[in-house]
Amino acid sequence: MSLLEWEMERQSNPVDLIEFVAATNDWSFERAGEDEIAMTVKGQWADYHVSFSWMSEYEALHIACAFDLRVADHRSNEVIRLLSLINSQVLMGHFDFWRQENVVVYRHSLLLAGGADPTNQQVEVTLSNALDACENYYQAFQFVVWSQASAEEAMKSVMFETVGEA
Repeated sequence: MSLLEWEMERQSNPVDLIEFVAATNDWSFERAGEDEIAMTVKGQWADYHVSFSWMSEYEALHIACAFDLRVADHRSNEVIRLLSLINSQVLMGHFDFWRQENVVVYRHSLLLAGGADPTNQQVEVTLSNALDACENYYQAFQFVVWSQASAEEAMKSVMFETVGEA
């Protein structure tokens, strides 16, 4: 028997920990099933719709983070060009364009092979990274979708760091 064929019985569902973290932080959430939880988290630029899903066949905890920004058909190619520019800079996870719904989604998976359980800190960092990525690039998506800017123009407009708050 190879090590890949050896299965370890998991003591708990990783989504249970997500529910605990959400409840501890007073985030509203909905348990969509045994292996999925959805919540809305308020950001600076938008409300983010976050979904964690346990994918037992891959032993992976998947996060998807979307925001309300519908992409018109005539802007979809420019959004895809923007995705390529952004994804070359994102260290963890990536952005996708879901044509069926015309929305942009950030996705990432936390691999928990061999029966590993996630920690509170891993869950919080995974969520924090997703929200940071969405916050960092939300305005670039807005510029492309609403202002008809090119992907390159949109990236230039968000690639500076501000100091302080106005």
